[in-house]
Amino acid sequence: MIDVGAQDARLSSLARWIREDLGFGDARIETASADASFRRYFRVGLGARSFIAMDAPPERESLGPFLRIANLLDGIGIHVPRVLARDTDAGFVLLTDLGSRQYLQELAAAERAPRLYGDALETLLRMQTAGAGLAAESLPRYDRALLMREMELLPQWFLDRHLQIGVDETVRAMLDRLFAALADCAAEQPFSFVHRDYHSRNLMLTEARNPGVLDFQDAVHGPVTYDLVSLLKDCYVSWPRPQVRAWALGHRDRLGAAGFALPRSDEGFLRWFDLMGLQRHIKVLGIFCRLYYRDGKSAYLADLPRVLSYVRETAAEYAESAEFGAFLAERVEPRWRAVRASA
Repeated sequence: MIDVGAQDARLSSLARWIREDLGFGDARIETASADASFRRYFRVGLGARSFIAMDAPPERESLGPFLRIANLLDGIGIHVPRVLARDTDAGFVLLTDLGSRQYLQELAAAERAPRLYGDALETLLRMQTAGAGLAAESLPRYDRALLMREMELLPQWFLDRHLQIGVDETVRAMLDRLFAALADCAAEQPFSFVHRDYHSRNLMLTEARNPGVLDFQDAVHGPVTYDLVSLLKDCYVSWPRPQVRAWALGHRDRLGAAGFALPRSDEGFLRWFDLMGLQRHIKVLGIFCRLYYRDGKSAYLADLPRVLSYVRETAAEYAESAEFGAFLAERVEPRWRAVRASA
């Protein structure tokens, strides 16, 4: 149990809110998790009952999107934490507890993958179909400006800060062409609800209505392959390409049956899927480095090799990214090896 007196002022305030304002006088408060943002989560035990308390500092994390999207997803039958109490001015929320069986750990036993991914893909389909109209009406659009802004994290944090590769005019022009091509590909796709971080760390194995879905507050109205590639080309766990292809095309078939206008050929859909993944993984290379250099969160560096492998694989496969693939081989790989050797 946390010794609240030894912790920061926000945790003391959260404990006071739980024990005094909510009347949970005998509550046990333990760290549950933290994420890549400024939010923190604590497990609150009261006898045999368990809850989750979210701490979201108001000056850094708005509760509005979380509360709004939690209600949206719950309304279409997605298994998300339900809000039991809130203090929006303080940035505190008490939630139902979806447990501690994270998909990432459960997937260590590979034989569980078919069932776990089957459930996750069914949930994704429900979000994309039942949530499509609601997303169009109420969520920000995952537009070209946002896609471009995300990809700019690569030159700033991965190339320049982490690898110390200067972005000269030639490199800048090459990146501009790549980023424009990836944004164009995203714009070709039907738009629907996009969770925006739908992967093994944000899915919980639950006994009923599996999976439980977390970390949805950044949801947008965007390209239909985005969450699919987040799930199947996960930054924290990887699967053989034939298996990823089979899962992706199976989901394509279900989307088509639900009325989405999709390419007729497997290759056309996989091009959307792969190039959307390239956009995401370019962003993630920058984010993981930013989390280390700006925020002091070093754990994400361990996942850089997997993400770079996805980038390398896709860049070599498509004409739109061939120039970038050559840059990776000629400039990035030597610096990558040198930086890793000196770590």
